[in-house]
Amino acid sequence: MNSTLLLARRAFPAVVLSCAAALATGCGSSSSTTASGNAPSASGAATSAPATSAPAAQATTPAASPAPAGPAPCPTRSLRVKLGVSQGTAGSVYTTIDFTNISNVTCTLYGYPGVSLQTARPVHQIGKPAKENPTTPRQLVTLQPQTTGNALLQIVDAGNYPASTCGPVTAHYLQVYPPNQTTPAYIKYKTQACSKPVRIMTIAVVKPGSGG
Repeated sequence: MNSTLLLARRAFPAVVLSCAAALATGCGSSSSTTASGNAPSASGAATSAPATSAPAAQATTPAASPAPAGPAPCPTRSLRVKLGVSQGTAGSVYTTIDFTNISNVTCTLYGYPGVSLQTARPVHQIGKPAKENPTTPRQLVTLQPQTTGNALLQIVDAGNYPASTCGPVTAHYLQVYPPNQTTPAYIKYKTQACSKPVRIMTIAVVKPGSGG
């Protein structure tokens, strides 16, 4: 297990109930998409966003936080956003979200991404967005062209909650706002989610390097 996930196992409390399998076989499956402000098509590629996606964007856009002096923040269009390594534990899946600078200009990431689960087309938010984990302090991550930063996401198994509390539904995408941006990227990701106000995700700050 790499150091990022080992840190996560210590930083996040494990949920007692067991997860049926790791991400690929039980808790979810994923594929990456190039960062875009548009909603994904059925194939996972970005297309024109449907009107119903606007409320979700408002609901999950993270509050901007002042960054230290340095290069400008990385706009969503300059980033390739995808999932890195994943690891299942008792009742949760931990996965890294990788942000790679695909532009030819150095830029920065600072703080937390905004993350929520989304339905299939037309996309809209399911349940509550990820809660920020304050364990690790914010740091300014400078991305040279073709370099990567990552943030660790914990997703608790929706089956840990009674159906009456959770309102289980199937999510098809992760909607990800890079730190201090208002345009999201979408990652194809199928898993069980809670449609009721149960928070099943926690997100850490962006750190340098790839999560795998």
